[in-house]
Amino acid sequence: MSVLTRDQAAAWSAKLRDEKHSVVLTNGVFDLLHPGHLRYLQAARAEGDALIVAINSDRSVRAIKGPSRPITPEEERAEILDALACIDAVVVFDEETPAEIIKAVQPEILVKGADWAPDRIVGRDTVEARGGRVILMPLEHGWSTTSIVERISSSPKQPL
Repeated sequence: MSVLTRDQAAAWSAKLRDEKHSVVLTNGVFDLLHPGHLRYLQAARAEGDALIVAINSDRSVRAIKGPSRPITPEEERAEILDALACIDAVVVFDEETPAEIIKAVQPEILVKGADWAPDRIVGRDTVEARGGRVILMPLEHGWSTTSIVERISSSPKQPL
């Protein structure tokens, strides 16, 4: 598909539902893409007919993670994710939580990492109110953007 606006994502999702296809949505920063992200996204896609990935805007990432993040700008993060075969569409949201994009898209399935407590999952009420379900996806241990950044920061500088 492509990188969509909120309105385009909502319209596309509605069209898929009208055609009796199930829409899966997951969200996150996806700053430095690593194998843990890929495996998570592939598993999320397997839960339905189409996967929409909602990514935090640069502004919302800074509000959540601090001034040193994101490392990769939102346009580049969206482009990289959009190139993955397991992702059908990407949408950028500017709020600190994905509540509004979840309300707009109305996915049948919301996928979050298993590190989230079930009662803390934003959008759960929206999805379950329509008869949808929330899936907690196991995370790949040993992979995180934070650990990659720490490894780069602590490695000795090599001459060019």
